[in-house]
Amino acid sequence: MPARTGEQFLREIDEQPRDVWIEGERVVQNISQHPAFRNIVRTLATLYDMQHEPDLEERMTYVSPTSGERVGMSFLQPRSRDDLERRRTMMLTWARYSGGMLGRTPDYLNASLLAMAAAKDFFAEADPRFGENVRNYYEEVREKDLCLTHTLINPQANRAVGPSKQKDPYLTARIVKETDSGIVVRGARMLATLGPVSDEIMVFPSTVLRGEADDAPYAFAFSIPSSTKGLKYICRESFDLGRSRFDHPLGSRFEEMDAIVVFEDVLVPWERVFLMQDFRKCNEVFAATGAVVHMTHQVICKNIAKSEFVLGIVLSIIDMIGIEQFQHVQEKAAEVILALESMRAFLRSSEADAEIDEWGLMRPAWAPLNAARNIYPKVYPRLIEIIQQLGASGLMAVPTEADLRGPVGPVVEHYLEAKNADAQERIQLFRLAWDAALSAFGGRQVLYERFFFGDPVRMAGALFQSYDRQRYIDYVKDFLARSDRYPSPPERRG
Repeated sequence: MPARTGEQFLREIDEQPRDVWIEGERVVQNISQHPAFRNIVRTLATLYDMQHEPDLEERMTYVSPTSGERVGMSFLQPRSRDDLERRRTMMLTWARYSGGMLGRTPDYLNASLLAMAAAKDFFAEADPRFGENVRNYYEEVREKDLCLTHTLINPQANRAVGPSKQKDPYLTARIVKETDSGIVVRGARMLATLGPVSDEIMVFPSTVLRGEADDAPYAFAFSIPSSTKGLKYICRESFDLGRSRFDHPLGSRFEEMDAIVVFEDVLVPWERVFLMQDFRKCNEVFAATGAVVHMTHQVICKNIAKSEFVLGIVLSIIDMIGIEQFQHVQEKAAEVILALESMRAFLRSSEADAEIDEWGLMRPAWAPLNAARNIYPKVYPRLIEIIQQLGASGLMAVPTEADLRGPVGPVVEHYLEAKNADAQERIQLFRLAWDAALSAFGGRQVLYERFFFGDPVRMAGALFQSYDRQRYIDYVKDFLARSDRYPSPPERRG
């Protein structure tokens, strides 16, 4: 079928009952109506509907090579720089809808899947079935326009030892046994963002498997429907507090939820298994297939949208309360501008230097994307700090919509006006700034960006270890050994 509509997404999400727990309550049916999820599923529905808007259709979709139907542009396997630009345009369109506040829109994992499907021979080296499984799964997700979540991380119990050395060997998700129908998995994984409202979950390794023999049952990659028997999502509390969009403009729409995933002897059919008990393949999968590059390409689009949004908030505060004349204010705004323009430059550089990889895809240059993903976890907390510094006490003086509409409304309107706005406009802007910088939703965004790709220290170490350092060492050696053709005259003395 073609790219689905929002209405189809809402209907299908309720037609696939899943085992979801939140605040001690089990949600099995009609998850689209539950207070913790009803707003995020409607936001996702809006994203799907954008694919069918007449003025966006060419930007958001392309013709499937197998069905001839129009499918989501995020599934496009890029063969040229023009294809990369088409994907970038689509991804920016989705990211800008939420101001970059949705970190796991469906295009994120679609980018991973398209790369893995092209690299099916990588999986086939382990087992010919696995290569076919990856390719078939990519086509299924593309043609059905499914929404995926994923989980990579083991539970934080005893980090000093591997999964097999935990008190409970089934604490971390592992293969219990193999059957004629597939593999049986038991244990837990973290942290499935968007999991409770996704169609399917991709369960892949975290790329830090130690390769100890006893840990072999913990090395695998597969994907299954979120409605699979024995699969359980245990959610954190919701940051959508049921308030109006005026009071909580971000949390009321873009709370994408994070969940622990528990596998209670879940049967994974063989046709959904991509890797099994292969440490080397599991550790290499994202880099060797190029998946991490295409995923990061999508993430930097999100980071651009997020930086644009923060800049808009910062500049709006500056203009509204009349503080543009102060140099420290200009300096802070310039910091946000530099962050935005840096992300744009990294993205453009990655596309300009893109090359066809061994799997036949046009792969963006990794060095600028890798730099961007290492920098942004440090940049984003500072951007939020700037909102706090510029908003100052004004971020505490934020009456609610009920105050404006109630008996005290005239008083609020008199005392909360700004230089360039009336009280309602000022409160509305500052409630947005508060939701981005101080609310539970905003705090989660900062934590999320800090660890988006994992431990920042480990990421920096990986960058150092993988970078071509010798060429720069040689550069300095050659400089020191160089004999200048025109030496400087002797220094004058006396």
